[in-house]
Amino acid sequence: MGLSTHVLDTMHGCPAAGMEVALYSTDGDDNATLIKRLVLNHDGRTDAPLFDNASLRTGTYRLRFNVAGYFRARGVQLPEPNFLNQVSLDFGIAHTDQHYHVPLLVSPWSYSTYRGS
Repeated sequence: MGLSTHVLDTMHGCPAAGMEVALYSTDGDDNATLIKRLVLNHDGRTDAPLFDNASLRTGTYRLRFNVAGYFRARGVQLPEPNFLNQVSLDFGIAHTDQHYHVPLLVSPWSYSTYRGS
């Protein structure tokens, strides 16, 4: 249970190791409070859940992924301005007794997400 994320680099066909991610709580579209910043491990995941079972709360949240920074660090030549800089995913948690997994499939030009298990 809790909250987790996983990022896959679809350009290179591998986990997005080293990508920077920030988690925010949100209250409306413009009000976001930073909870934590992380760097994804070799598997494109965080080393621990973003929230464990005990700390998961109902509410609205945002995950912000530093996509351009990740691809630049991989040596990808991005145009200026690049197409995707940061990908922000806003989502809600309604049931603290369930696991919320927020995966991201990403390239410099596209992304996809869903509620995983």
